[in-house]
Amino acid sequence: MSLIKINNENGISEITIDRPEALNAMNQDVVAEFSSVLQAALSDKETGIIIITGAGDKAFIAGADIKAMQKMTAEEALIYGKAGQKLTMLIESSPKPVIAAVNGFALGGGCEIAMACHIRIASENASFGQPEVKLGLLPGWGGTQRLPKIIGVGRANELITTGKIINAEEALRIGLANIISSQDELLPTARKMAGTILRNGPRAIASSLHCIKEGLSVPIKEGMKIEVQEFSKLFHHDEQMEGLTAFIEKRPANFRD
Repeated sequence: MSLIKINNENGISEITIDRPEALNAMNQDVVAEFSSVLQAALSDKETGIIIITGAGDKAFIAGADIKAMQKMTAEEALIYGKAGQKLTMLIESSPKPVIAAVNGFALGGGCEIAMACHIRIASENASFGQPEVKLGLLPGWGGTQRLPKIIGVGRANELITTGKIINAEEALRIGLANIISSQDELLPTARKMAGTILRNGPRAIASSLHCIKEGLSVPIKEGMKIEVQEFSKLFHHDEQMEGLTAFIEKRPANFRD
C-alpha cells in the first residue's frame, strides 16, 4: 500500500504523507517512497511548484517512527539519518519552490522537513519543535544546521536543548512560519500562493533560490559574485525578453507556454 499520495493539477504537485493513524511518522519505507515521489515531481516538466502536507488534521509529520528507531543499531541509525538528510537536501535544493502546508504536529523530522521547504504555511493548530533531546537524541536530518539560519542561533539553541514545542503564533513571530491559516483554508492558501509564484519566470525563480541557498554559506562578496553571474545568465534565455517585453507592452507575461 502506498504511503504517499500525489496529485498533479495546474502545474502544482501536491505530495501528502498518508499515515494518519501514525500521525504521518517517518519510517524507512516512508522516507524511501517520499524521496522517489519527490524526485518524480522534480523531473516532471508540467510541475512548476510542489506542496507538501500530511493526511488528516492532527499532523503534518509528527517525526520519526519511534518504535522503529528503538530497534536500530548505530549502523542502522547512520543509514536512516543519511536517508533523511538526503531527502531534506533534495527538498532544499529543488529549483522548483516547495511549500510546506503544515497541518498540526511538525516535530523532529517533520520540523526538519518543513524547514527544508522554501516556504511554510501553518494551520492555526500547527506546532513545531525539535524534541529529540528528550529521547536522548539530537536532530539528525539537518535541524541543527537549518534552524539557526532561520530563527537565529540563540533561539535555535533554546528550542533544541529544551526540546520545547511552540505553537503557530510563536512560529510566525520568530520566522519559522510565513503565514498562519485556518485548517480549512490551509491548502487553498498554499495553492493561491503557488498560483502567484507560477505566474513568474521559472528560470528566474530557480536562479533566485540557488542564489539564496548558496549565499547562506559564503561571505557576502562571494554571494554577490554568484548573484551577478546568475543575473547575467538569464539574458541567454527568452524568458527575460518575454518578461521585459510584456512589461513595456503592459500585458501579463507568458512564461510557461
